[in-house]
Amino acid sequence: AGGAAHAAGDAAHAGHVDAREAQAQAALSRQTRHLLIAAALTLPLVAPMIGLLFGQHWMLPGWVQFALATPVQFWLGARFYRAGWAALRAGSGNMDLLVALGTSAGYGLSLYHLLRGETMALYFETSAAIVTLILLGKWLEARAKRQTTAAIRALQALRPSRARVLRDGAEREIAIGELRVGDLMVVLPGERIPADGRIRDGRTHADESLITGESLPVARGEGDKVTGGAVNGEGRIVVETLAVGAESALARIIRLVEDAQAKKAPIQRLVDRVSAVFVPVVIALAVLTLLGWGLYSGDWSQALLHAVAVLVIACPCALGLATPTAIMAGTGVAARHGILIKDAEALEKAHRIGIVAFDKTGTLTEGRPVLAQWIAGDGDRAGLLARAAALQSGSEHPLAQAVLNAAASERVAVASAAQVRAVP
Repeated sequence: AGGAAHAAGDAAHAGHVDAREAQAQAALSRQTRHLLIAAALTLPLVAPMIGLLFGQHWMLPGWVQFALATPVQFWLGARFYRAGWAALRAGSGNMDLLVALGTSAGYGLSLYHLLRGETMALYFETSAAIVTLILLGKWLEARAKRQTTAAIRALQALRPSRARVLRDGAEREIAIGELRVGDLMVVLPGERIPADGRIRDGRTHADESLITGESLPVARGEGDKVTGGAVNGEGRIVVETLAVGAESALARIIRLVEDAQAKKAPIQRLVDRVSAVFVPVVIALAVLTLLGWGLYSGDWSQALLHAVAVLVIACPCALGLATPTAIMAGTGVAARHGILIKDAEALEKAHRIGIVAFDKTGTLTEGRPVLAQWIAGDGDRAGLLARAAALQSGSEHPLAQAVLNAAASERVAVASAAQVRAVP
């Protein structure tokens, strides 16, 4: 029953990650499609502004502008209306509400002018461009999350799918989901350790860089704990299973990455708090602008234009586009240099770092020891290297490999050694 429960737990966790990945992929595909459609509809609206720089007048007829801008505003931009309405019902304001208000104001004023026949005062391209830019920001954000989900899958891949266990005096190979706490796992040289445990028999060196960052394998013997996902070195070991499934160290790391994904960057949380005050202030300013210009000049059409300008300018285009872009660029550059940034908050706080202290020299190495120097008392360096390589030829230890690599690079013929015994 315990084995079945653990198997179900493992299957549920794997299914959870698979579901997350499928969900992230579907969301990214949908957003990519919407962004491409929005860009295709917005480009003809924005092109006349670019043409004016070169003395070209490509202004589209008003009803064509209306036909291009409407699907961008109400179909592709529907997400802003939904999120803004949810914020209003909660008695608050957010960035999506500002986008919905600003773009609706520009679209509404343009439609009003179009119906009155004032085709020279249309601002459909402004509303469409704002929606498209914010959609680009949302797409970049979704793409960054998709990459993080791929990182979770890569962590999952570090755990082998099958384990070799001792049951009823015989070795049996079972699926990782059938592994139980207390099982004795047999791990051969070069294999990954299937689950967290304690060595009951044997000695080896284990590459635990997935947890510690220490690139050089560490010695492990009877009574020492080993981590699931670590690579066993040169010795056959028997390991008593201590933790499986969601309780393993690797699973806890995956949960940390998943939790970090769900967090907003501090600047985004700050914006949510500011928006609660900012949105009503912007609306109040727009109303004051409308009344002020209308009562002062008597030109209510011009007053409405200025009020709409207040709402459009309040649209947080820079934040909606710049913040996700900066996060994506920062995490991408770091990943290329071997640094994993687990959340946006860590990235945002990184600018305050003044000193980085490394407590392990191995963290700063490539993890491949090399034979730097050898001195022969009789001057026969090649002979010394040949004898040393002969002694090391039967070992998989990293330092043995360094000696053998040196012999190969020096083109030294390695003789065979007799009666060699490895002493831990």
